[in-house]
Amino acid sequence: MPTTPSRAARLGALAFLLRPTYVLTEVVTAAATRGGYSFVSDSVSKLGEVGCTADYCSPRHAVMNGSFVGYGVLLAGGAALLARPLGPWVTGLLVVSGVSSVATGMAPLDQDATLHALAATPLFVGQPLALLALGHRLRHERPALAKGLLATGIVTGAAAVGFILSGDEQAAGALERLALWPVLGGLAAFAWPYARAR
Repeated sequence: MPTTPSRAARLGALAFLLRPTYVLTEVVTAAATRGGYSFVSDSVSKLGEVGCTADYCSPRHAVMNGSFVGYGVLLAGGAALLARPLGPWVTGLLVVSGVSSVATGMAPLDQDATLHALAATPLFVGQPLALLALGHRLRHERPALAKGLLATGIVTGAAAVGFILSGDEQAAGALERLALWPVLGGLAAFAWPYARAR
């Protein structure tokens, strides 16, 4: 890592460091739901459903869908700005994942389930692969972080597969979050030195 990162790298690092606040948007949106919502059994996408039924409604669905878009932009933009330290493969995977998140926010689950699934799938594939590739890339330069990223990539990849295969089982929400949330911390840990170095 350069002693003094470029302005682009510092901005990219800031984007990655902001992304863990995404979890708050889930909490805020879930708090307003009517009919009950479970972080363990219900998918994140359910928070973005636009329509209401007698059994369930997410009045703050715009917050959730907006966060898919906004945090997807941060992911793709941050990766592009950190392209040199990330390397081309990791950058490409994260940019695709960010675009996938944006597309997910623009295709709510209850409006078109097939389109929503097509939009979201690259995110679940791209992020674990990016962590594994980044861990491999950093194995000599930052070995402790590399091990953490490799472990996180394995866990999130396995959780993503479990989520896709689980369907509507009781642990679907927990598996989905295990596939998504640790990535936020892993990328923030990678970005931290670029944000604080002068």
